[in-house]
Amino acid sequence: MQDELAKSLVQGLKSAGINFVTYLPETRLSQIVPLIRDDAEMELIAVSSEQEAVTIAAGATLGGKQAAVYMENSGLYVSSYSLLTVGKQLGVPLLLVVGYLGGVPDQRNSFLYATIGAHTIPLLQGLGIEYMILEDGEKLEEKIQDAVRAANALRAPFALLFAGEFSV
Repeated sequence: MQDELAKSLVQGLKSAGINFVTYLPETRLSQIVPLIRDDAEMELIAVSSEQEAVTIAAGATLGGKQAAVYMENSGLYVSSYSLLTVGKQLGVPLLLVVGYLGGVPDQRNSFLYATIGAHTIPLLQGLGIEYMILEDGEKLEEKIQDAVRAANALRAPFALLFAGEFSV
């Protein structure tokens, strides 16, 4: 991802009110990590599992923060129990910032990413989680704000799947 796109993504998160981010490092969107870490208005928490990331972010949300969880799309599988029980059943709005690998068309499809990518959308649909696929930075800040508004209105997680020029 280009540096300007990373800056725009982080600015979009801030403009949408996100002030707490949990994450498990991944490579595609990793330029956002130092930008969030160095921002005095945002709190960044590294975790050892995406399930832990969802649970911690939910706790922060219940404590008054506006939280996001940053992960690779394989992390949706790992965190699905927490997304369902904490996010959906208890009605905790969270923004999921997801590096979307293996989607169609993805130039890097391999035996690993193609399988994961092919099942990402059905997994989100099965969990009842609304989502939006972002291919480029056009109107990025507005799309992030829309996603946060939707999460809060639905009282549920909302996934932004970052593909295309975000995964270069």
